[in-house]
Amino acid sequence: MKPDLFQAPDYYNLDDLLTDEHKLVRESARAWVKREVSPIIEEYAQKAEFPKQIIKGLGEIGGFGPYIPVEYGGAGLDQISYGLIMQEIERGDSGVRSTSSVQSSLVMYPIWKYGNEEQRMKYLPKLATGEFMGCFGLTEPDHGSDPGSMITNFKDMGDHYLLNGAKMWISNAPFADIAVVWAKDETGRIHGLIVERGMEGFSTPETHNKWSLRASSTGELIFDNVKVPKENLLPNKSGLGAPLGCLDSARYGIAWGAIGAAMDCYDTALRYAKERIQFGKPIAGTQLQQKKLAEMITEITKAQLLTWRLGVLRNEGKATTAQISMAKRNNVDMAIHIAREARQMLGGMGITGEYSIMRHMMNLESVITYEGTHDIHLLITGMDVTGIPAFKS
Repeated sequence: MKPDLFQAPDYYNLDDLLTDEHKLVRESARAWVKREVSPIIEEYAQKAEFPKQIIKGLGEIGGFGPYIPVEYGGAGLDQISYGLIMQEIERGDSGVRSTSSVQSSLVMYPIWKYGNEEQRMKYLPKLATGEFMGCFGLTEPDHGSDPGSMITNFKDMGDHYLLNGAKMWISNAPFADIAVVWAKDETGRIHGLIVERGMEGFSTPETHNKWSLRASSTGELIFDNVKVPKENLLPNKSGLGAPLGCLDSARYGIAWGAIGAAMDCYDTALRYAKERIQFGKPIAGTQLQQKKLAEMITEITKAQLLTWRLGVLRNEGKATTAQISMAKRNNVDMAIHIAREARQMLGGMGITGEYSIMRHMMNLESVITYEGTHDIHLLITGMDVTGIPAFKS
């Protein structure tokens, strides 16, 4: 087993912009990833299995809802701390960060923001430790980029709701204890419902044969006349803006996470280039490899500055959905290009599980698509600067 020698690049001394708490949170997450994730993740990715034994550790490092207030079991940290945790977890693996992101931003966030006090006290403390695991049901087999056209629906049956429909591409679904599900009422209004495992008619078949996010558990949510108690409706926000608000938080975390994947690929390629001797000298001494490395560190640095500024805006409550879209799109695109360049620098070794690069590259093919595709995020920026939505007829 190869030791995890990762050293994080900080070309512009961005650590000077972080508080001591930020750095402590990051170092705690980084040490945990080196100890608990790096030694096992290649094996789990190869066998397409999520390492459930790391769930408790994810909770301990603040991987679940770090910005949730302490009274609900969270750590009460700020948005930059949340981002740094996501960066370190994705440096280990995008699939593990997906598990963390979903739990934090797509399950805990809506219960905290849109739920009532009873729901918060019932679910959030157990979600924060990983005793409960959750998933988020928005995307449907026929409705991805256009979630407002969903057909999953519920009817008021007097003493309960009757839920029918299906959701697809759901991280954590196969083992989740609860699902925050978005469905239309009889008037067509979208609401969030908390569906619990064990409710009759609720099933979560696993998605197999993935080439990407192999160490993440993905599945479907099937609702066949599921009786949902009325107290499981999230009462404080409805409409499409409710799930999109959750996605803002998740996409913000992805913007940080992608930097982690990029940094790992860069660090691996830099170390390899210094050690790999061809034609009598390290390949790091050749112009072409230096060009690749220089471009990588430049793009990572730009992404770090973009995301740190976005974190400040999030802390101040000023970040817009369009600003978050820009960072998600830019940073994932940056990471996937760095992964591809780094893979080439390692030659044939780059495709093996002895190094993390090919796994990152395959994972990022999912990250560039989920929670808003690369192209849709581009159109969100286009709409923001022109005032004209290009994805609507």
